[in-house]
Amino acid sequence: MKKIRAITIGMGIWGLGVGAFVSSFFIPLLENAQLQANLVLFLAVVPLVWFGAKLYYKSGSTTQGVWVGLTFFLVAAVLDALITVPFLVAPNGGSHLEFFTDPGFWLIGLLFIGIAIVYWYLKVKRTAEFI
Repeated sequence: MKKIRAITIGMGIWGLGVGAFVSSFFIPLLENAQLQANLVLFLAVVPLVWFGAKLYYKSGSTTQGVWVGLTFFLVAAVLDALITVPFLVAPNGGSHLEFFTDPGFWLIGLLFIGIAIVYWYLKVKRTAEFI
């Protein structure tokens, strides 16, 4: 596994995800702004992780998708702990405990891993079988 590459791509996914989450507050479509932001993030994660996996595997790596997805998610979780919670969540009355025990956080984490696994099965493993 190309760790530096996976970590760098994971940082990019996290940054774009946070950008989508924060931006959603400026376009009020639902009454519940927090729910709207979580839905936007959930929808944004799908193409972000897919594109991140595409970038990762572009170098010819065949690392199983579960490891790539776990790396992307672990990077996002660490950056959330260091940046998102202290600077975006805590000033609005939230805490690390609240953030990391929210089922939505873990659902998005499963989505990270699931998308990377699906990408690996469809684009990497399948291609390797035909070579």
